[in-house]
Amino acid sequence: MSRWPVKTVEQRFWEKVGPHDDPTKCWLWTANTCKSGKLHYGRFRVGDTMLMAHRLSYEMYYHVTITKGMTIDHVKSRGCTSTLCVNPHHLEVVTSRVNTLRGNTLAAKNAKVTHCPQGHPYNKENTRVFGGSRYCRVCHREQEREQYHANKVAI
Repeated sequence: MSRWPVKTVEQRFWEKVGPHDDPTKCWLWTANTCKSGKLHYGRFRVGDTMLMAHRLSYEMYYHVTITKGMTIDHVKSRGCTSTLCVNPHHLEVVTSRVNTLRGNTLAAKNAKVTHCPQGHPYNKENTRVFGGSRYCRVCHREQEREQYHANKVAI
């Protein structure tokens, strides 16, 4: 028998979190981290498995299992300022697409664009998607018309 008291997973987990008495502030992970692109996330070992600390925090607090294919978003509107935050009040389960679109990535910025540079709407009727990019049908027709007339004059 060990001479040290055996701690629960939750006890071990919360020992690795900075001050966590204010639900409005980020509760920062202070232990093992991993890098994903430019961002750092907390990691926590349970048995032989390394888990993402923010996911485990959410699951422990709300007594749920996050569905496969879903991700955790650190919600800025709830005061979250760090990917090392494990405050369950700052976290929300969302799809990967929603998480990306809420971020500050090029994909998120482009998705927020509702009109082409000439002011035509990107809607179902006026938008063509090719190679992952959106194109304005009105502008494309105008370009083809100009090209047709330029070729006709050149002949």
